[in-house]
Amino acid sequence: MKTPSQRVLRALCGLAAAFALMGPGHAQDIKERNFKLAFVNQKEHPQGMGAQRFADLVDKKSGGKMKVKLFPAGVLGGDAAVISSLQGGTVDLTMVVPGSISVAIKEFSLFDLPFLFNNEKEADFVLDGPVGRKLLDKLPEKGLVGLTYFEHGFRNVTNSRRPVTKMEDLQGLKLRVMQIPVMIDMFSALGANPSPLPLPEVYTALEQKAVDGQENPYSLVEASKYYEIQKYASDTRHTFNPIVLLFSKKTWDKLSADERKVLADAAKEAQPYQRNANREVNAKSAEFLKSKGMTLTAFPAQERERLREKLKPVTEKYVKQIDPVLAQELFSELDKARAAK
Repeated sequence: MKTPSQRVLRALCGLAAAFALMGPGHAQDIKERNFKLAFVNQKEHPQGMGAQRFADLVDKKSGGKMKVKLFPAGVLGGDAAVISSLQGGTVDLTMVVPGSISVAIKEFSLFDLPFLFNNEKEADFVLDGPVGRKLLDKLPEKGLVGLTYFEHGFRNVTNSRRPVTKMEDLQGLKLRVMQIPVMIDMFSALGANPSPLPLPEVYTALEQKAVDGQENPYSLVEASKYYEIQKYASDTRHTFNPIVLLFSKKTWDKLSADERKVLADAAKEAQPYQRNANREVNAKSAEFLKSKGMTLTAFPAQERERLREKLKPVTEKYVKQIDPVLAQELFSELDKARAAK
């Protein structure tokens, strides 16, 4: 027969075990929440893979109380429309390239400068450093909260007319580009005819020959099935795109500190997974596109350098327009990244 003190001790041990099973979030201020995450790429794209990992982590870290539902493939609209929905509070999350934010915050255009990064490690160094943080800190004034930087990767030219192996091959090509001035000026300077379109409209434009080609990482070319209507691809690697994971400030302001921590921690943990997945998928996508009959052409280093030189006036123009001081800080960070090798 157990004594009263033994029964009390056993009860206390049981409570301790129960709390341990409940985990550190048992006393947290976390309510039942449902969030909408809309993005323009397919769910199978690395962007969608990162979104799903983020959603799974939010579910786990909130003890199943906070749910993130994915709306891929532009079903809720293109980037501009969805960003507006975040600002209005009708959509909670999205993932966009910096250029899509630059209409509201011009400094994000710095990441769209031609040939800014030579490789992914340089991009990681800058994005995860003080420059990347400064840009995220500008978002709340525009009704947005920046959770982290995912990755889209290096953009390459595809088209249905001819191989692109030198700068002159771009002459006269009508290329879909993002709806941002720096991309329009970039391809105009190279002799192409840039046609800005939202991503959900690109497949139809290519299919109907309204444009000859487009420029995106190979992973998107595969996920969007452009190989069905594009014959030629060239690894121009003219721009590197991060992806910014954005949250609606209207929704954010309604959340408790514990709920915000769940979202921030999930974003931080999903980041390396998404970046690694993107790099693996882009490498595999190149081989996949070949298997589907596309001609993938190497773009020689000396030709890439010719493009870089040709585009220096574009870089100088936007550095002056955007923020020369911040641009210099970015270039200094790049010097540090290259010295660290």
